[in-house]
Amino acid sequence: MPKIKISSQQRVAVSEIRSNFANAMSDMYRFEVPLYGTLLDMVKQVNQLELDKKPKLREQLEETHELQRLSSERHGAIRLGKADELFTMRRLFGVMGMYPVSYYDLTEAGIPVHSTAFRPLQKDELSSNPFRIFTSLLRLDLIKDENLRQQADELLSRRSIFSDNLIRLIDTSEQQNGLNVEQAQQFVAEALQTFRWHHQATVDLDTYQHFLQMHGLVADIVCFKGPHINHLTPRTLNIDEAQQLMSDYGLQAKAIIEGPPQRKHPILLRQTSFKALDEEIQFQQINGESEVGSHTARFGEIEQRGIALTAKGRELYDRLLNEVRLAVPDAVNNVDAYYHQLGDIFQQFPDDLIQLHNMGLAYFSYRVNPHKLPNSFSQLNTLVTNHEILIQPITYEDFLPVSAAGIFQSNLQGQETQLFSRSHNQQLFEKDLGCKVINEFDYYAKMQIDSLQDCLQQLRVDENQQKQLIKQLEGTT
Repeated sequence: MPKIKISSQQRVAVSEIRSNFANAMSDMYRFEVPLYGTLLDMVKQVNQLELDKKPKLREQLEETHELQRLSSERHGAIRLGKADELFTMRRLFGVMGMYPVSYYDLTEAGIPVHSTAFRPLQKDELSSNPFRIFTSLLRLDLIKDENLRQQADELLSRRSIFSDNLIRLIDTSEQQNGLNVEQAQQFVAEALQTFRWHHQATVDLDTYQHFLQMHGLVADIVCFKGPHINHLTPRTLNIDEAQQLMSDYGLQAKAIIEGPPQRKHPILLRQTSFKALDEEIQFQQINGESEVGSHTARFGEIEQRGIALTAKGRELYDRLLNEVRLAVPDAVNNVDAYYHQLGDIFQQFPDDLIQLHNMGLAYFSYRVNPHKLPNSFSQLNTLVTNHEILIQPITYEDFLPVSAAGIFQSNLQGQETQLFSRSHNQQLFEKDLGCKVINEFDYYAKMQIDSLQDCLQQLRVDENQQKQLIKQLEGTT
């Protein structure tokens, strides 16, 4: 059983529970998927080389408290089948101080799910452990085959992915506003069981094949006992180097890195992965015996995080990425052409921090420059351009729908025949979730404004001037 650090308080801090759960999940996945351990070793090597080569990067990570979290940073992904699973999963993650941020409609990429990401929110919580779980819910309403839709509904209605003891612990946490040491130990152990891999399917091979022909992700959700964790993702400081090294470590990398091109100042999120494992599965038979088959679901992923973009920045990013995709529709079979177009087209996206700030394309935190105090406070952009107020990029803590879809698609068996039309329905998702998702743009904007206010207060700027400068900031984004 995982060990829990003993808090000096009566209740164990949610960050402690989250850290221990994340470590236990990583240990479990490393045991179940040994190649994940190989991936961790490779990323550790890449990160150390990058820090040794770039002392300014090390300094920046230390200033933003990201260096201490780098080695433990992970995100994972699960796929749920029904509304009550999503509702309870929200409560489970709440015990660990993880909350739903953003709504992702993956139907735009032909995948019949919509999603959110559960993660910590506050700076100190992110610094302590920024564990995230990208959580998707199957859209049964989008399955056109009525027989398969009914069969999926019946299969999902019969399963229970949470133990009775886990539900009791979630109830206890909500009632007493936290867990004590013994309860926290039990919670981590019980919660871990929800995400374990099962070598036995809940259906026969023929039924599985029918769902697989419709969509590999539907088969993965419907035909098993629970939402096995399908990948865990460490954070690298140089994803291009990691992509090149994968083959040296015996990992079969996907063809392209998802997301923006390599830049001096990374933006948003870049992802790559090694291809999913084809794993032996025992399928049920009517006579009670089992039949051996296989299933492809679990893989290893790497991510490189950059600056969070404003709505204006995201609009530019989406437009440029769409131009790239139109120029090279089949990127997998035209890798060099894709990377050439990606780099060329994204020349239109500024790669200078002050430009990104002054054009309102990205989010930043602010701090006083002790060596160059301002003489006036009329224009925020002038203060930043003159380095009278220093800026620091705010790291993007969330996900990209297209990147997530690309990773999903590249690690399915490629037997999908049904196309799912785009079907954005955030209202339905939030109803099933039991709460509103946090808007990521509002989240980052508040971080930026709070930081500016703190900086201006340190400089003893009067309240009216503060309001004027904040209004200028809001006007650019």
